[in-house]
Amino acid sequence: MTPAGIEPSRIPAHVACVMDGNGRWATRRGLRRTDGHAAGEDALFDTVEGALDLGLRWLTVYAFSTENWRRPIDEVRYLMGFNERILTDRRDELHERGVRITFAGRRDWRVPKRLVRRMDEALEMTAGNRRMTLCIAFNYGGRAEIVDAVRALVEKGVPADKIDEKAIRANLYQPEMPDPDLVVRTSGEFRISNFLLWELAYSELVFTDVLWPDFRREHLFDAVREYQRRTRRFGGVEELDD
Repeated sequence: MTPAGIEPSRIPAHVACVMDGNGRWATRRGLRRTDGHAAGEDALFDTVEGALDLGLRWLTVYAFSTENWRRPIDEVRYLMGFNERILTDRRDELHERGVRITFAGRRDWRVPKRLVRRMDEALEMTAGNRRMTLCIAFNYGGRAEIVDAVRALVEKGVPADKIDEKAIRANLYQPEMPDPDLVVRTSGEFRISNFLLWELAYSELVFTDVLWPDFRREHLFDAVREYQRRTRRFGGVEELDD
């Protein structure tokens, strides 16, 4: 059943989330920053359940950015292990729910080989699922993605006059990914933070003061309700009734 106040015919196909505020959540409670990341796991999977309730086709979450390597080494190590554990502990559950797991980001030397293996295992296990795609943006940066797409075109020898928006899109990390209809950022920050820079050109943005560990499916539903109150013109002019 569609949640109250949401029009079933206008559900966004793709929602993307910037999961922000884990560290602040922990600090306010006198806990370690890593405790905030651990608490964020419940938020993530309750949000996934909410996305399934809504019938979303795609849900993309910003798990680790190319800039996050600058964080304290202990926190980075924790996040590597934390993401590996999520893939190990939760992939069966997601698979049973018909969720396809995929990833966006660089697989460079900084990503532990053991984590890369877990990513590949999740990709292989869930490749045939069609209920929803959960895209995990890991070691991801929007600028890096565009740079990598252009490099791929250059390496293929594509002439300059053949490089257009279609060519760049075809060389992004997830070429089949629909542009996000809605981007939600938690924790009261009003920034994009290098997230899906190419893809969110016409996305609706919703910002909430809720810190990520406190985020639940009802907050996702609220964001969708806000999305449905807006008129999307994609650079055109809204047609008015006579």
